Amino acid sequence: MTTPPPFAPRLRTVTPADEPFLFTLYASTREQELAAWGWPPAQAELFLRMQHQAQARHYAATYAPGGHAIVEVEGVPVGRQWLVRTATELLLVDVTLLPARRGQGLGTHLLEALQAEAARARVPVRLHVTRDNPALRLYTRHGFTPVPGSDPASPYRELQWRAPEGDAGTGGG
Repeated sequence: MTTPPPFAPRLRTVTPADEPFLFTLYASTREQELAAWGWPPAQAELFLRMQHQAQARHYAATYAPGGHAIVEVEGVPVGRQWLVRTATELLLVDVTLLPARRGQGLGTHLLEALQAEAARARVPVRLHVTRDNPALRLYTRHGFTPVPGSDPASPYRELQWRAPEGDAGTGGG
């Protein structure tokens, strides 16, 4: 386990007042893609709002809202995490940080906390990530491996992590 960042993240439940932040966060994940399209700002914003609403509706219809959290550092929202806990796994639906907060150890801290929780519960952590997402390196570095039988033609990689035998997640995280 690595040392937590000096500004350890805190998770809190999402509220309706977080919607503007959640839109900004979502838009930040699409900046490079939209820049390549060369759309005027008004058109890009309309597209982003439609996509953000579609994602929000899909997640709300599919996953329990109790796992949706804002990631804060020193009381300031810097990202979000949506985690589904079941008796058989921890499903990391989404974890996103603002671009200015990436590469500072926050993602590692969040991931290690999930791994420790999963080890204590003796369940795997599972997630999907696009093949071109830089976070794929983070997941691989932390022992995530492809789920057997995953569709190799899919634009997503389905990954899982299982605690080593005998690890009950008591150290760090």
